[in-house]
Amino acid sequence: METPGGTRAMWLGVYGSAAAPEIHFQPTGGNVYPVKTFKLEGERLEITLGQNSTLELKPAGGKLAGTFRRGQNSTAVTGEPAPKLDRPMPKEWTQPEPLFNGKDLTGWEPIGNPVNSRWVVRNGNLLNEEKGANLKSVRKFDDFKLHFEVKCPDDANSGFYLRGRYEVQIEYHPGSTAPPERKMASVYGRIAPKPELPPTPGQWETFDITLVGRTLTVVRNGTTVIDRQEIEGITGGALDGHEGEPGPFYIQGDHAGGIEFRNITVSVPRR
Repeated sequence: METPGGTRAMWLGVYGSAAAPEIHFQPTGGNVYPVKTFKLEGERLEITLGQNSTLELKPAGGKLAGTFRRGQNSTAVTGEPAPKLDRPMPKEWTQPEPLFNGKDLTGWEPIGNPVNSRWVVRNGNLLNEEKGANLKSVRKFDDFKLHFEVKCPDDANSGFYLRGRYEVQIEYHPGSTAPPERKMASVYGRIAPKPELPPTPGQWETFDITLVGRTLTVVRNGTTVIDRQEIEGITGGALDGHEGEPGPFYIQGDHAGGIEFRNITVSVPRR
């Protein structure tokens, strides 16, 4: 969907049969959820997304075309089929390469609200001093093994986006009632970590993430919490919906400050 602020990505999943369809929707932000109110008449699908908001779609040349309406405003939308991304695990990987040099922001750039970026390097660590901009890697990646270490204080919220489309959640909120698929080490709104490890706010934690196609493994503090599971689609905040293309890493900085990162490295399949 093209907006004055740029391209915004959404996701739609339709399951079951025409007689009894089940529809899930991922808006541009937040989490994926089941749609309760919709009409499927022939090839036309109309979805009620909330108060005064609807999405209307029809097939068009192997894609979907339609309109997103909110109140009196309407915007054209285009839907592309999600690629399968069914690839075998690489036999060999390159040696881990630093993505953060511990000295400055070389290789990274603020996005979303760049003039209000609060990202700095302090004591060799990457720190978001306060709520401001997100931070994106200049390089893009396809399949990879990612390592990073993070220190997340209480009442903080961030996320590490894979290919700029899939958010691995980083957050601690005392007394949170959020479901497991929206807590620490989840793929936000889609995959819950199992087991769900106890919180350790203010302590350094390690993440080792392998993504090949749609197949994801997340190891947190030496424990596998997501084991070779498929990421069905993008999460809220995705930079785009072109899942078949390489994409950057990006770190959420527009929710809260105080979160630190260090030892960010990546390996890619050896050619």
